[in-house]
Amino acid sequence: MSNIWIIAKRELQTFFDSLIGYILLVAFLGITGFLTWILGTDIFLIGQATLEPFFQWAYWTLFFFIPALTMRMIAEERKAGTLESLLTRAVSDWQVIVGKYLACLLLIALALAFTLPFYLVVSWLGPVDHGAVWCGYLGLLLLSSAYISIGLFASSLTNNQIVAFLLALLIGLFFQLLFDIMAGSSTGGIAALIHYLSFTAHFESISRGVVDSRDVIFFVSFTLLGLILAEMQLLKRNIVG
Repeated sequence: MSNIWIIAKRELQTFFDSLIGYILLVAFLGITGFLTWILGTDIFLIGQATLEPFFQWAYWTLFFFIPALTMRMIAEERKAGTLESLLTRAVSDWQVIVGKYLACLLLIALALAFTLPFYLVVSWLGPVDHGAVWCGYLGLLLLSSAYISIGLFASSLTNNQIVAFLLALLIGLFFQLLFDIMAGSSTGGIAALIHYLSFTAHFESISRGVVDSRDVIFFVSFTLLGLILAEMQLLKRNIVG
């Protein structure tokens, strides 16, 4: 566990030393804030105290931001030769993957924490469903966790950051949008299976204010699968050992 935390701290420091962390925070707050409060569904015009517009915009903003965050995590290190030197130390491939995952998740959690003033403003505007708000934040964290695992897997497949970014978007597109479309054109058990694989269905279920263990298990299981696939890809390329 100490090795994982050391790697996570190293990655977090790299984010802010290279300004990536600051750029992500400013861009995420700027875009979601603008879309929530000014453009799109202006929260002042809805007529009720809710953060639902923010959660819907953040849902799509994270879809693009997380692949941009994870695309360099493995691809750039492999290209620069620093990943090999890291893996020759007393750390396992799993510790490297989980450490990088944890760093990304902490950065996203920090970005979401900076949106808490949105919550305070909405509370000031009128009575708000606090349970739905906290469930919405939980849904975004679980969604981000799954995206990060996708991004790390995509980054483990190539040395090119742009290719890793596009691969992560393509994989995420299936689970965020295309499975919903496919479910609508299918019937019976196939439709139910496709619908179950949709990120949208599970996120919307949580953001309504009810935490169903099935939704949590789905995101956790998907995250573990993505991390395991990333680890397997490192082993396949004979980077470890």
